[in-house]
Amino acid sequence: MIHTFAIIGCGRIAERHAEHIARLGTLKAVCDTEQERANQLGVKYKSAVYYNIDDLLQNEKVDVVAICTPNGLHAEHSIKALEAGMHVLCEKPMAIRSEDCRKMITASEKSVKNLFIVKQNRFNPPVQAVKQLIDRGILGRIYSIQLNCFWNRDVDYYNESPWKGTLKLDGGILFTQFSHFIDLLYWMVGDVTEVKGFRSNSAHERIVEFEDSGVAVLRFKNGAVGTINYTVNSYNKNMEGSFTIFAENGTVKIGGQYLNELEYQDIKSYIIPPIPSSNRANNYGQYEGSMSNHDKVYDSLIGTLEKGRAYITTSFEAMKTVEIIEQIYRSGDFVK
Repeated sequence: MIHTFAIIGCGRIAERHAEHIARLGTLKAVCDTEQERANQLGVKYKSAVYYNIDDLLQNEKVDVVAICTPNGLHAEHSIKALEAGMHVLCEKPMAIRSEDCRKMITASEKSVKNLFIVKQNRFNPPVQAVKQLIDRGILGRIYSIQLNCFWNRDVDYYNESPWKGTLKLDGGILFTQFSHFIDLLYWMVGDVTEVKGFRSNSAHERIVEFEDSGVAVLRFKNGAVGTINYTVNSYNKNMEGSFTIFAENGTVKIGGQYLNELEYQDIKSYIIPPIPSSNRANNYGQYEGSMSNHDKVYDSLIGTLEKGRAYITTSFEAMKTVEIIEQIYRSGDFVK
């Protein structure tokens, strides 16, 4: 079965989507308010080009619309596509307000169309291996977790697009850089009931409207406690994305720059077998992002459309990520 797609937003991540759409189906149309970007992507993939989402939705009928616009526009654009009768694949974060996430879910239910959210780090081989340990009860009760997110985002990064660094369209580094990490925290440990923290802007004053570093202490519904240490002030390049679990029957650490390496394991009567290599990180020229698992995202999406298989995440789970980030931002004092 040949599936048809459209892409809304023709920035850097759109190219990644277009590559995998071409592998699995047909990219019928692209749209961006910046006409040059839309034209370039449209010419490359022989797609119809639009500069307004309403025009595209009125003139094209596709199976899936990929939303690759700035964070603060995800809800508006996803809802429009759902109401037009098309499935939606929305880039992370789902939105930057949980209220908007709920509106997106309602639109999906009313239209009886799928709302897929990109959570590609769930496919990282070491992440999959540790998730299986938890689900099988091998680790036993989880006592505590430690999440470290140490990346670099310099002035050039924020200057390349006017929406980056704004509260309205970017939302903060927990949304744009680290929402994947928060998603895995929820996926593995569960609901967060209490948060206390601090945030600061040490190196990006007058560049961004939010923090560039933060720490948070979390209490989980299952009784576990945890810490999050995050920053975009790692000198020169991304340093680490790591997740350590201290549990009743063992300790494991997923590390590397992007949660792509199994760095440590000491588990009672169990050894995690050799893990396949992870995909490369998304490379955007002067900086890198999370692991490039969009191929697996699209394979999972097609599995749902054609065979009714469960997608890698639900829209409810994606909303929980936004809720946890909101908790962190509400609780964290801004230190000057």
